[in-house]
Amino acid sequence: MSTPLVITSGILEDSVLQRTLQDVSGEVTVQGQSSLETSGPILVSVFRREAALPDWLDREAGIAREGMWFAKLQGIPTGGPYSITFRLQGDSNTSTHVRGILVGDLWILAGQSNMEGVGNLEDVEPPSPYVHVLDMARRWHIAEEPLHWLCDSPDPCHSEATGAEQERIAREARTTRTKGAGLGLAFANAMHKASGVPIGLIACAHGGTSMQQWNPQFKDQGGRSLYGSMLLSLRAVGNRVRGLLWYQGESDANPQDATQFRERFTQLVENVRTDTGDANLPFYSVQIGRFVVPPGSDPTGWNAIQEHQRTLADEIPNTAVVAGIDLELDDQIHIGVHGLKRIGRRLAHIALHGMAGDTDQPSGPRLRSVTVEGANRDMLRVSYDGVARTGFMPSVRVTGFSVRTADRLDTNSIYKAVVDPARPSDILLSLGGPPEEGLSLWYGHGFDPTCSLTDADDMAAPVFGPVAV
Repeated sequence: MSTPLVITSGILEDSVLQRTLQDVSGEVTVQGQSSLETSGPILVSVFRREAALPDWLDREAGIAREGMWFAKLQGIPTGGPYSITFRLQGDSNTSTHVRGILVGDLWILAGQSNMEGVGNLEDVEPPSPYVHVLDMARRWHIAEEPLHWLCDSPDPCHSEATGAEQERIAREARTTRTKGAGLGLAFANAMHKASGVPIGLIACAHGGTSMQQWNPQFKDQGGRSLYGSMLLSLRAVGNRVRGLLWYQGESDANPQDATQFRERFTQLVENVRTDTGDANLPFYSVQIGRFVVPPGSDPTGWNAIQEHQRTLADEIPNTAVVAGIDLELDDQIHIGVHGLKRIGRRLAHIALHGMAGDTDQPSGPRLRSVTVEGANRDMLRVSYDGVARTGFMPSVRVTGFSVRTADRLDTNSIYKAVVDPARPSDILLSLGGPPEEGLSLWYGHGFDPTCSLTDADDMAAPVFGPVAV
């Protein structure tokens, strides 16, 4: 009796194959083993709803030789789910198959806890048959909350437990866990709804981690480093993805690490692009948001990280940042489940903008300029690019802006903040008098500001400051 072919790499049940952007079809090389000594062509059939795709019934796609075989799949249309059968020509009993295959776009989820997901597991984003996840055990399945299970990972950087102890921890977590909602599933659902393209998510985030722990210089440590672990997951999907979503910075919001954040972030982007072979790989991040701390805490490092994140998105090509400063929390530092859904949709918004390649899809608010106006020079105009055509809201009683001294004391000089009805992407700030030399404008100063500025696409204005006035 013939031994079935065994797949060793390239594709698993419920895999999502990264489409090629040129012909919007999938491409993957599948490798395997067989105990047979027989050599010959490998034939591949691709089915959808039990019907073979055109030109994909017993299509010659590879070869078997000396107990090894491979097949290169090119041209499977975007969509699915597909069932794929591999067999050795002339031996119908020597075959294997995989089911639930999608062809679409893969996105890495990386960073710390707000990306890992710490939202309450209540009213979570619903799963979709067109959104799958490569989980932390590197198994594909339909994505559902929680996406990240650190206890399942074979990599010591995520879980040092092994064997029976790891299995015990995983079983217990699945019966006791009450938190874990994230933003990835909402992002993927929004992307699929807008484009019809299936989405694969690659779960790589780990709460409480710093930029230094994500240092690409540690990649040779493999699963003992966060970056190395991410590369192992990338390798498992064929080293090709559509982009990376990043939410991190809280652990670097201190005087020492904040000064090195720009260099470390830039190196991370460059290395991810080198290691994926895509010099323009989209890299979209979330600006750190609110943090409820005791009175008197110094927000200098926190605000410095926020400003680095905002300005780096303007400096590094094909990157962007979204804000969540307006969203509710489920504890002192973690965005709540409903806010995470909004953040996911905001990331989808900028991803779709990047894919559109034109101005039909506004990018979301980006600060353009701050100018002094008025006959008495007692008004500030804050101008933004990328705002939805109908402009900002609320139109009056905008909150979050402050004029501050060099030592960051609020001058309490803004008595009115409104959207300019003639230019609804601009905010007009009325002051008690002309701003003195040395003052600066901030939006979202401090750890836990009250910020209300969003546009009609629910894209929030990022925190900024200081900007000299």
